[in-house]
Amino acid sequence: MLNIDTELDEDRSMKTPKKPVGRPIRLQAIAALALCLGVQAAGAAFPEKPIRLIVPFGPGTSTDTVARAFAEELSKTIGQTVIVDNKAGAGGTVGTAQAAAASADGHTIVLGTVGTHAINTTLYKKLAYNPQRDFTPLAYLGATPTLLVVPANSPVRSLADLKAAGARNAGVLFASAGNGTSGHLAGELLGLRMSMPVTHVPYKEGGQALTETMGGQTAFMFYHPAAVLPHIKSGKLRALGVSSRSRISAAPDVPSLLEQGVKDFDLVAWFMLFAPSQTPAPVVERLQEASARALANADLKARLLGQGVELRPMSVTEMKDFVAQETTKWAEAVRQSGAQLD
Repeated sequence: MLNIDTELDEDRSMKTPKKPVGRPIRLQAIAALALCLGVQAAGAAFPEKPIRLIVPFGPGTSTDTVARAFAEELSKTIGQTVIVDNKAGAGGTVGTAQAAAASADGHTIVLGTVGTHAINTTLYKKLAYNPQRDFTPLAYLGATPTLLVVPANSPVRSLADLKAAGARNAGVLFASAGNGTSGHLAGELLGLRMSMPVTHVPYKEGGQALTETMGGQTAFMFYHPAAVLPHIKSGKLRALGVSSRSRISAAPDVPSLLEQGVKDFDLVAWFMLFAPSQTPAPVVERLQEASARALANADLKARLLGQGVELRPMSVTEMKDFVAQETTKWAEAVRQSGAQLD
């Protein structure tokens, strides 16, 4: 007897086309190849427009001065204009957070500092970005100590004078370029090491802090040589000490705080160029290569050294390790100072 159901099933199976087994694999391979070619093409075409270099501090600050000198040379080596964009506020967190959220196409980069990428991790209870997760290092621009300065018309001419002034006035005011900056932590630690009550006066940016200190509104501040040396030479500020372990070539007559008996005081600020972490590898490599060539320029080296910034080449791995080590180092400094911000 003829089984109609079986016949119908066989007929259906004959009419139903079989799916080619290899097709999905081939499509995935094509898609992967297209993505790879697209990324390579993006790297080859980069940069397609001017590059925005965010400086998370105001005009005239040491970070700004270093950024502008570097941007001028980077424009030449990368073949596109590099525009410095100052986005100051909250110890550098405002501009740095904007850089972290920027389009990861390489056309927005940021000049990070010891404050934005090491100190703030511990200092702030809540930070709008993760310094190590949200950024890819491009170049280490160098390090610089800070100089402890007082107004030129101040009666304070030594650390002993400063401590005596603190004793007479139940403490002294000190300025900084904002919460979380190296100048902030240096001032807190100086008070701690010298058993001197200090009160921090944070400003939105360093230029304003310098102006207030020169005018006598605050007793002292720690700031980078690039910003304070011109005012020392013009007679508006007096340098009492250097925050690094030893003296610096830009100010050889200024003794370190260690030399003057301040124990365990060796604080150095640094500058590092970053891109958002999702930036394509070919674009990152292009920025790294152009940055390395810019930093190798003899004129730029001389300009930075004249500002107290000492260069030291670092590989990508070395930069990542350095940021991690600095975060740990400054976390201890923050805890010792007792500083904490929301």
